[in-house]
Amino acid sequence: MRTRPVLVYDGDCAFCTSSVVFAERRLRPCCESTPWQFADLAPLGVTRERAAYELLWITPTGTVYGGAQAVAKLLLSAGGGWNVLGALLTLPPVRWIAHGAYRLVADHRERMPGGTPACAMPAGQRSGAHGSRPPSTS
Repeated sequence: MRTRPVLVYDGDCAFCTSSVVFAERRLRPCCESTPWQFADLAPLGVTRERAAYELLWITPTGTVYGGAQAVAKLLLSAGGGWNVLGALLTLPPVRWIAHGAYRLVADHRERMPGGTPACAMPAGQRSGAHGSRPPSTS
């Protein structure tokens, strides 16, 4: 059984990878991080589609947080002043704003600093595509 949370990200996306490397170096979150392309997703309780859609934070007990709430959990685990920001991201209305901001960045990550055309999500996985949203996050 895992004793630490797992942060699952898109290892094919330079922006995502750079963001995780930055978090590991500067924030030092208490988690293991792995690209979804190299993770055994079934034991983590997530699908490939969901892992490709958003950043995931999976607790040792199997609770899955995605998107902005995964970022909030990462910040909470980092401690120091970062946990205050993480706590704010869990509270309405900041939570709702964070969700919208996360989707905007995720849907256009190829345009972000460090992003490349390989970072672009397929159109069918973007939040604006009909019927393409994964299960809601916790």
